[in-house]
Amino acid sequence: MAQKLARDLANAIERELGALRAIRGDEPTAPGAWSKRQELGHLIDSATNNHVRFVRASLEPEYRGPSYDGDGWAALHGYGELPWAMLVDFWERYNRLLIELVARIPEDRLATRCMVGDAVPVTLEFLIADYIGHMQHHLDHILGREKLTTYPGAVLGV
Repeated sequence: MAQKLARDLANAIERELGALRAIRGDEPTAPGAWSKRQELGHLIDSATNNHVRFVRASLEPEYRGPSYDGDGWAALHGYGELPWAMLVDFWERYNRLLIELVARIPEDRLATRCMVGDAVPVTLEFLIADYIGHMQHHLDHILGREKLTTYPGAVLGV
């Protein structure tokens, strides 16, 4: 299953990278909404937080860790002012590292119990699959698709 999850993540990167590179990332934003740069930055923050979760859940008896303040992280990083190409490159490279990590997770560790913030406990397998779905949801939005991918963690608060 870890190999399949790694392939799913790799396929998402390959499928979406060209479309991300083809846009400028500085399109106007609705008041109170993230810009495309901020939303892609949010995906970098998600990769950062999930990287720690994936490693710790793979090495420890169970994972307990905080959720994170997506708006605060995006604001503090100043993603709205950073070059689009830099953000796309960093997003790609970070996810390629995560592909290598996920592929190396022992199968028996996918059942590790994970508690993120106050959300209901889930397995490491769920966290990884949800990370991919969450990423696709935001990529669909950034790329202006009518139908946005849904992901279970949105309902569970993970």
